[in-house]
Amino acid sequence: MRKVNNQSSHNKVAFIHKNPQTQSTLNEKWKKESITELFELPFNDLIFKAHKVHIENFDPNTVQLSTLLSIKTGGCSEDCGYCPQSARFSTDVENEPMMQLSDVIEAAKAAKVSGATRFCMGAAWRSPKDKDLKKVTEMIVAVKSIGLESCATLGMLKDGQAAELKAAGLDYYNHNLDTAPELYGDIISTRTYQDRLDTLKRVREVDINVCCGGIIGLGETRQGRVGLIHQLSNMDKPPESVPINLLTQVEGTPLMGTQDLDHFEFIRTIAIARITMPKSYIRLSAGREMMDDGIQALAFFAGANSIFYGEELLTTENPSTLRDQELFKRLGLKTN
Repeated sequence: MRKVNNQSSHNKVAFIHKNPQTQSTLNEKWKKESITELFELPFNDLIFKAHKVHIENFDPNTVQLSTLLSIKTGGCSEDCGYCPQSARFSTDVENEPMMQLSDVIEAAKAAKVSGATRFCMGAAWRSPKDKDLKKVTEMIVAVKSIGLESCATLGMLKDGQAAELKAAGLDYYNHNLDTAPELYGDIISTRTYQDRLDTLKRVREVDINVCCGGIIGLGETRQGRVGLIHQLSNMDKPPESVPINLLTQVEGTPLMGTQDLDHFEFIRTIAIARITMPKSYIRLSAGREMMDDGIQALAFFAGANSIFYGEELLTTENPSTLRDQELFKRLGLKTN
């Protein structure tokens, strides 16, 4: 895997493979060998298999629409090698204060008019401060009053914070694993894999739905993608939503210049996520603006049934709503 280098010269360590506590959370419903065998199937056989699993669990012609809004942009203290919002990297993203409640409400109403059913709010924090969390809970209440499902991605949660979000009515909490545990230290040094699992545990304990996936195309080998799916599919309860992101390269981030991932390998990953997590929503997330309509159509056939919808994903571009609507019409897809 491509090592991340940046000006702050962090000492990168592959944290997780040395942590037996993390490994013990897996109950091995899916072994790495079985996931590897799926990746090695002929392409047509794999996506046909995935489509059969998909139609057994979902309407294959319906796609769920989520809109993602950055409610606090830039200035993050973390060093995630893919993220333009890190204060450690020189990118075009400027540090902005938290949005006003009225502006969030306006954006949520616009998302609903455009057809979204879930409104996701993201903040560039390592972990929310209590005073900031209070403002977020007000936003959650407002979004719910509009008639949308609510989702938040706010970084690591401390004891008690998940309960506050639950009390406000939060439906989903997003906290991605990013990559395989043994590769994690090549991408991030400011938090461990176990930190991520601890936040997910706090979310589960208060009965908030989990939105958790990862990023592919970080420079990992196929075995790295096997490792990510292995972690996600072997959780005690798989995530209700699994966003699969294709790396969006941003000038100034350490992962700029990484070799592009073959889009057929992306489709393979979607198909295997569907097979191993048959009842989860598999979401096409970052990277769709780099995919032509044919690749997206293959992704829907292979089991993707959710997308991030709207012109921007936090700070990077996303296909326009008009383009998506036209594609859905051409494919005969309904939305919810």
